[in-house]
Amino acid sequence: MAEKHPFIPFHLQTFSEDKMIERSQKMYDLAKSRRSVRDFSDKPFPREILENIVRTAGTAPSGANKQPWTFVIVSDPDLKHKIRTAAESEEKEFYKHKISDEWRQDLAPLGTTWEKAFLEIAPYLIVVFQQKFRLDEHNNKRKNYYVTKSVGIAVGMLIIAIHNAGLATVTHTPISMNFLRDFLGRPKSEKAFVIMPVGYPKEDVSVPDIKRKVLSEIMVWS
Repeated sequence: MAEKHPFIPFHLQTFSEDKMIERSQKMYDLAKSRRSVRDFSDKPFPREILENIVRTAGTAPSGANKQPWTFVIVSDPDLKHKIRTAAESEEKEFYKHKISDEWRQDLAPLGTTWEKAFLEIAPYLIVVFQQKFRLDEHNNKRKNYYVTKSVGIAVGMLIIAIHNAGLATVTHTPISMNFLRDFLGRPKSEKAFVIMPVGYPKEDVSVPDIKRKVLSEIMVWS
């Protein structure tokens, strides 16, 4: 029987309703300025920033608090080149033979191709792994719960934390990412979830002029 966690008082910082409206508006303004960037500068930035970003993602809720995620930071140029080469091989095959006509048409306005130079140019890659199961101190397999949902929430928090720090990213998910576990020496209990380059945008970078759905299209009162 697992030992029960001790419970501690929870103190939530509260605000006046006017202040709550102001803070929620500022958070929205920050979030709506976020964009996926595919053209990066190789300009470095302090590791402490990345560590704080990952710490933030690590506060995400998870099934039974198992925190089933691993964030692998890649900065070695040779390893980034190796990852890019493998990812582009998967993407080239996908774009040539596996993508549907409808999918191709939907991607066309965004200008995405099989080429993923950002995997090599950005100073850091964050490769997020989901821990399908874990091993206890006796090497027995133990279950994690709601793994994909938990890791998805953590990645969402990672994205906004990157933007809040004044950096850019894009989520990249090759059709097959099995090569990442081998390249990065991760155990069989883990499965790659997403690759995210992190860095400053390239000078004078441009992004597609996308429109986001308005509130009435995504929110329903019932």
